[in-house]
Amino acid sequence: MENQTHALEFVLLGLSEDKELQPLLFGMFLSMYLVTISGNLLIILAIITDSQLHTPMYFFLSNLSFTDICFISTTVPKMLLNIQTESRIITYTNCISQMFFFMLFGQLENSLLIVMAYDRFVAICHPLHYTVIMNPRLCVFLLLASWLVSVLFSFSHDLMVLRLSFCTELEMPHFFCELNQVLQLTCSEIFVNNLVMYITSGLLGVIPLTGIFFSYSKIVSSILKISTAEGKYKAFSTCGSHLSVVSLFYCTILGVYLSSVATQNTRANAIASVMYTVVTPMMNPLIYSLRNKDIKRALKKLRNILSIKRFIVSNLEKCS
Repeated sequence: MENQTHALEFVLLGLSEDKELQPLLFGMFLSMYLVTISGNLLIILAIITDSQLHTPMYFFLSNLSFTDICFISTTVPKMLLNIQTESRIITYTNCISQMFFFMLFGQLENSLLIVMAYDRFVAICHPLHYTVIMNPRLCVFLLLASWLVSVLFSFSHDLMVLRLSFCTELEMPHFFCELNQVLQLTCSEIFVNNLVMYITSGLLGVIPLTGIFFSYSKIVSSILKISTAEGKYKAFSTCGSHLSVVSLFYCTILGVYLSSVATQNTRANAIASVMYTVVTPMMNPLIYSLRNKDIKRALKKLRNILSIKRFIVSNLEKCS
């Protein structure tokens, strides 16, 4: 028998059904979530407060940090709430909404990485024309285009899911509503859904990767032409952080995909998906803060500003 969609409730089985592990999982994921939020907020604040970082590179970096905050916030808070309340229920409406925003911000991060690769390509391969090419109008256009592609991507998949009917077996061995897991619970024919999913995922995966490989092939070629070792190091240091983030993002997604192909253990796949849903957003601000001198300097400046403000506030409180 099929349920009415407005009354549907899915059961998220999570990463483990062992009750003794729940406090450990809660503490671990709460810590990772807080580190991710605070780290990305610091990156955004450092870029806003430092006028020297008001450049296209850091404009896109601040948007990437905002995307990471939204990306991890679509899944982890709900999982923490389920662990705390000992309830694994998520309504049909909330599941569809979570799926939409998860795909939206996941694709937005993918789009921003290719945009940032193009920015580094222009900066290193065409340094004399950088300010002309990467003007504010183009930066805003690239950001809006990234949002538009991401919204259309997630909206199309959500519409495809809304036409499906679901049966009574609604348990998902996952900690959030992932598209593939939702499709496995339907009683309807999903050939069209799978076709659209594979086509869009292929296009939006292959095209960005191809663009990134092309950009870095040109970047490496330009760096090798630099005569001095100091010049080579300085040129490479401007794109080293971005290359690390790109490698982390795509390697974790590829690892999850290969693990899902190699094994039919859906619980193991859910554990593997933690890498790109939680670990990657947490690592991005750490990579940029540890490897980027400008961000280090801006964070020190931000710390000094906050220290001065605390000193002034404490003195005012003493005087009052």
